[in-house]
Formats: sequence, C-alpha cells, structure tokens
Amino acid sequence: MSAFVDAQSGGFSINLVHRDSESSPFYNPKETPARRVGNAGRRSIGRVHRFSSRSISDPSDPDAQLTANNGEYLVNISLGTPPFPIVAIADTGSDIIWTQCKPCTDCYKQDAPLFDPKSSSSYRTVSCSSNACNSLQSEGSSCSSDGSVCEYQVSYGDQSHTQGDVAAETLTLESKTGNPVALPKTVIGCGHDNAGTFSPKGSGIVGLGGGPASLVSQLGSSIGGKFSYCMVPYAAAKPTSLMNFGTNAVVSGNGVLSTPLISDPSQPTFYFLQLEAVSVGSKKIAFQGSSIGGSGNIIIDSGTTLTLVPTDFFSQLSDAVETQVTGGTKTSDPEGFFSLCYVPDSSLKLPPVTAHFKGADVVLTSDNIFIQVNDKVVCLAFYANDQLSIYGNVAQQNFLIGYDLPKQTLSFKPTDCTNT
Repeated sequence: MSAFVDAQSGGFSINLVHRDSESSPFYNPKETPARRVGNAGRRSIGRVHRFSSRSISDPSDPDAQLTANNGEYLVNISLGTPPFPIVAIADTGSDIIWTQCKPCTDCYKQDAPLFDPKSSSSYRTVSCSSNACNSLQSEGSSCSSDGSVCEYQVSYGDQSHTQGDVAAETLTLESKTGNPVALPKTVIGCGHDNAGTFSPKGSGIVGLGGGPASLVSQLGSSIGGKFSYCMVPYAAAKPTSLMNFGTNAVVSGNGVLSTPLISDPSQPTFYFLQLEAVSVGSKKIAFQGSSIGGSGNIIIDSGTTLTLVPTDFFSQLSDAVETQVTGGTKTSDPEGFFSLCYVPDSSLKLPPVTAHFKGADVVLTSDNIFIQVNDKVVCLAFYANDQLSIYGNVAQQNFLIGYDLPKQTLSFKPTDCTNT
C-alpha cells in the first residue's frame, strides 16, 4: 500500500492551520481567548482516552476509549479527479485518512459539501482480497455483505463512529514549495455512516501516525520516511505553520538535538520518546512517566495542546516553578482549568526550564512553559494526568521538529517558526 509524489523530488511542504485561528473554519469570534485556551486544554485531556487504549476497536468492545474530532491543526487537501477540496484535521495520533462521502446513510451535519465518489474518475473501491485491505486489519477492516468491497469501521469512546468503504483515490496536497502534490492511489476511508460529536466545520481526518494506513506510511520511500513541522506560538500574528516531507523535512545545522524515536509494535500509531528529567533552574526532577509504550515513557503529539504528566511529577514541577518565579502577580485562571497562573508585568521573570530527553537537553522558552489565556493572564502549560504522558504542542512551538523513521530519531532545532 503506497502512494507516490507526482512530479516532485520527494520534498514538499504544506500549511497547517490552528483550529482556533481566524484562518480556520472552526474559529468562533464570540469565544474569548481564555475560553479558547480552556477548550484546548480540555481537548488535551480528551485525547488521553484515545491514546490510553487501542487506537481502533470493535464497537462492541466496552473498553474502547477514543475521543473524536479533537485535533488542533487542520490541513487543506483535495480528493478525486477533478480535485474536490476538503478541510481535515491533521492528526499524528491516528492513521486512517477518511472523509464523509455520498451517499450518507447516517452522517453528522457538515457545513461543506460531501465528497461524491461518483463524481471522481480516479475513485476505486478496494477488494477484500487486496493487500491494502489485509494491511488494514488493525484499522477494523472487514468485507461488505456481498464480499466484494473492503470496509473500515472506527468507533470512539464517546459513541462517535465512522464507517464506510476502503478506496484508492488521488489525494492532492497544496504544496507551499511548488505545484500541488498529487498522490494517486492513496488508500482512504470513504465514510457513509458517521455520527457523534464531530464538528460540522470539519470534513474528516488525515492520519499522520506510524501505522500502515497513515499518510506518512503511504508516502513511504518517496519521502525517505521523513517529515517535520514548525509550529508558531499561539499569540503570533501568523496563523499558519508548516509541515514538511522528504528532503524538505531534513533537520540539520547548528543547534540540532536528537533523541531516539521509540516504537511499540502493539501501538504502531504513536510516537514515543524517553524523557529522563525536567530541570527548573538548578532543580532537576526525575521523570518516570506513565505510558503504554514499553521503554518509551511519553508520547509526542502535534494534536495535544498541553504537556500531560503524572500528578506527583506535576506537583514537583509546579512547586519548583512557583518557588523560582519572581515578579508578576499570582492569580487564578479565569476559566478555572489551570492551576498556576500569573498576571505578567515587566518584573516577571521565569526560571529556565530544560526537558532532558535521552541524548537531548531541550531548553524551553517562556512560550513553551506558559500559555497566554487572555491579555492579562498566563498559565503553566502542563497538566496533571496519571493515565498517559504526552508532550504537547505548546512545548514544541518555535522548534523545528523532525521525524526520521528509518533512523528512528526525532530532532529538535530552535527555530523562529514565523519565518519558515
């Protein structure tokens, strides 16, 4: 199962749009900044339920815990011939690429038109005997009642679900480095039955995880197993971030730090790291983590806002930060979600914080440690959670984050992402 990069040398870049920016269809001008940040924090907690159990499950399984439609970044893609535009959630925490399709026997309300496979000359359903269908067994693949078409089914712990036909279709990405990138015969899910808590503003999901159905895996050797992204801070005027593939994704030069990317065969979707400790000033706090990833103890995820850590570690971290902060005025979160907040002024000085990954001491800036919830309040962008540890996207902002899957390494390079 593979796609290829048409008329490219294996290197291209696309825009990622944060779901709360004015460039996003999810943007709600009636929400205050505090409400947006609070909602993003709550979505971070929701993703734990997704990550702490099997990524794909049978709907009859009572232990299935997944949360639908909660990614933080969007990508503009097109499906079919002629290209049909779709706004999808870019999700490093899932694999399958899917969208709502006509005819819809039971679909959630979607503001944008539905994709009609009959209008595309390149659309082909996948047979049950195909390699593509066999490789999707972990994605809940099965056969249609007449045995002719491979089907998928994804069920979520909040009772949301998507199911439909597995198909091969041309997927087109709006490259920022040249002509649109056409990916013929990309395996997708064409959802005819989708319901639950999905937002009407979105049209589906583009999975960027490590499983065989993800966009990254399907691109495979054409991008050399490499992708990277650079996320602008939430408060930046520029609303978009870049995601790079292939030769464009190589992270090199001064300041690059690399750490092992740890795979878990039982959870191939997720990208695990080994976080050994976090230093706040001169105080170094050992990190044990809580994970399902074998030797990895924390997941790195572009779709989770906050960094989630065990309660005991969070208490030590929060106390160390509070003890070493000078200036400013301690206050409460106006949304009641965060536990350590300040009204910043010219006297506020935050302690240096370093994340000690195996082989990589990543020095964080104030934008990685605190998140601005409104014009007057900033709050610690970490949250206590004993189910699973996740290194969130606030901690990743203004770093070029590079994934090299063949070498099993993840690289950090301090970068002004507004200039990428």
